[in-house]
Amino acid sequence: MPALAVGSIAPEFALRSQYGEPLELAALRREGPVLLVFYPFAFSAVCGGEMHVLRELHEHFTAAGITVIGVSVDSKYALQAWSLDMGIPFSLAADFWPHGEVARAYGVFDEERGMATRGTFLIGTDGTVEQVLTGPVAEARDFTVFLPAGPPPPD
Repeated sequence: MPALAVGSIAPEFALRSQYGEPLELAALRREGPVLLVFYPFAFSAVCGGEMHVLRELHEHFTAAGITVIGVSVDSKYALQAWSLDMGIPFSLAADFWPHGEVARAYGVFDEERGMATRGTFLIGTDGTVEQVLTGPVAEARDFTVFLPAGPPPPD
């Protein structure tokens, strides 16, 4: 199944964060746009690099009113350890059981390898997918394309 397209209605979900807190898309959307960042696994090299970039961009997303949520098939316990280790300031959602159910709904689950692929979806407050970025598992994404004002100036 291909990834959701721009203009699609984002599938609702209810997952748990790395700290066991409920993460429901409907509730998140009431606060503003949501950036869902699907990635294969915690503690992997490319994913770690991407989380570092998202951590650095977090204040820009927050200033734009965008809530960032990372999503993988890892357990909340693995996500909590990784989040603490990396200093990740946003929620990581455990799409652990049923295994990859949300990634499947968004069309970014690799059935053969049992993991989410690299899919990123900006979801508006009305539940419509506004932007989509997918890419190869071995390559990092450019998250600045989701910032309303474009890339932030270099530090």
